[in-house]
Amino acid sequence: MRLGSLVPSRDAGMLMRPDFGLFGLHREIDRLFSEFSQSLGPNGQQLVPSIEIAETDKAIEVTAEMPGLERKDVDISIEDDTLTIRGEKKVEQSTDGGKDKSDKNVKHSERSYGVFLRVLQLPPGIDPSSVQATMANGVLKITIPKPAKPEPKKIEVKEAA
Repeated sequence: MRLGSLVPSRDAGMLMRPDFGLFGLHREIDRLFSEFSQSLGPNGQQLVPSIEIAETDKAIEVTAEMPGLERKDVDISIEDDTLTIRGEKKVEQSTDGGKDKSDKNVKHSERSYGVFLRVLQLPPGIDPSSVQATMANGVLKITIPKPAKPEPKKIEVKEAA
C-alpha cells in the first residue's frame, strides 16, 4: 500500500515529490484542519478574526479585524507569556419591541455568530501592565512593549589575595 493513499490530498502524488518533506506534510495537515473547521460553521464560514502581527524595535503590534464587534464584546488577557483574544458576536437585537432576530423569518444568512478565541505566544518577559489596546471601526490594535534587554555587565577581574 502506498503512503499517499492514506493521506487525503488534492494531489495524490504530492507525498512522493522529493521537495514535499516535513514542512509540506505540516502544510497539508494545516490545510485539512482549516477545511474541516470551515465546514463546521454556518454556511461553511467560521468566526475567526484575521490578524496581522508587526514588530518594531520597541514593540509588537497585533491588529485584528472584528467587523460588527464593539469594545464590550472583546476580552484580552495575558498569562504565562500567552496573549488571548476572546470575543463574541451575538445575534443583533431589533429596535422594534426588543424582539431578537430569531422572531424574523430570515430566508438567507451568510453572517457568522458565536464565540471566537485567538491565542498567541509572546516572548518571555512581557509586562502585562504595559500592554495597550484600542478599537475603532471594528479593528482591534494591541501594542505590546518589548521587554528591556539586559545590558551586558563587565565583570572586573581582581588580583587574588
